[in-house]
Amino acid sequence: MRNCNTILSTQANTHKSWQQNSKDSLKSPRPFRETGAAHLSIQRFSSVLISSSQNLNLSSNTMAALGNRGTVTEASGFKPEEDAQKLHNAMKGAGTNEATIIEILAHRTIAQRQKIKEAFKQSVGKDLLDCLKSELTGNFEKVVVGLMMSAPVYDAYELRNAIKGAGTEEACLIDILASRSNAEKKEIIATYKKEHGKSLEDDVCGDTSGMFQRVLVSLLAAGRDESTKVDEAQAVQDAKDIYEAGEARWGTDEVKFLTVLSVRNRNHLLRVFQEYQKISGRDIEDSIKREMSGCLEDVFLAIVKCMKNKPAFFAERLYKSMKGLGTTDSVLIRIMVARAEIDMLDIKAEFLKMYGKTLHSFIKGDTSGDYRKILLELCGGEK
Repeated sequence: MRNCNTILSTQANTHKSWQQNSKDSLKSPRPFRETGAAHLSIQRFSSVLISSSQNLNLSSNTMAALGNRGTVTEASGFKPEEDAQKLHNAMKGAGTNEATIIEILAHRTIAQRQKIKEAFKQSVGKDLLDCLKSELTGNFEKVVVGLMMSAPVYDAYELRNAIKGAGTEEACLIDILASRSNAEKKEIIATYKKEHGKSLEDDVCGDTSGMFQRVLVSLLAAGRDESTKVDEAQAVQDAKDIYEAGEARWGTDEVKFLTVLSVRNRNHLLRVFQEYQKISGRDIEDSIKREMSGCLEDVFLAIVKCMKNKPAFFAERLYKSMKGLGTTDSVLIRIMVARAEIDMLDIKAEFLKMYGKTLHSFIKGDTSGDYRKILLELCGGEK
């Protein structure tokens, strides 16, 4: 296992230097050079605010973070005691009334579901989540279980499942760690420790290696500058550094990419991407695909895509989870559950724009039964 504390210390010092004097040319630490990466096939994801003062050719849907852009909103006239009783009635006796479960849980916010859990325990004397698990099965159960968890608990739960046992679902690690804010990641780390009795950082280090591990540890440090400030001179220098670390040389100095992509704020990175296009004649995504492979390629692409347009990133992830033969249900469920209350409206709009078909129609064609029904409710209609 690598000494992750040493890695974190290096990243923290780099970030501190950037914050203290962003107008000085920041020299990236080069503790060692690494080339290549583990050759595993994954996919991508994430974004936050967009400055109206920047002349950026990006979708207005990246404004999702400014307000509630979810398909799931607070139910008016909410009465947790009544919902708890309806759920109890739906599960008692022979058989289960899945329609009632869908009608209630797919149309309540996370906060409202937690109140239903409390009311259920008080009136029935049982844990609602345990009761649901005993009554439901398959992917439908997985969606319902996810809906009953708070956001940090669900993310911690997904990360734990991705790490434990034989093999690692690297796509899950990338999806979550590349798309969450500093505050969200800190809460996930604390929740992971509380719920699973382990350090998320240690578990990640124990299941990954090389430069891919270093990027994940850097993301876990939750030290990204989240201001909106753009240092024009530094943006030009960062673009040059990335170009010289990749396209302009034989081999790739991934540390340069890590230093810039894991520390700089979103607006600054968008300027870096513009400058990189001018210098190299290529989009930064194309260069990452040319210079890297496997998990390392996937995580850097995810960071870039999240900075550009987070809803579009998730739209792509959903599309790839359903296209062709079979469905990657773990990805489909994770995104539908995690984003329903945040930016699903924007994800749907990006999906339609990118693929010419609605997300609703894709889900309808790739799933069935109660699993399909609850996903379509979370999707929020055909348009």
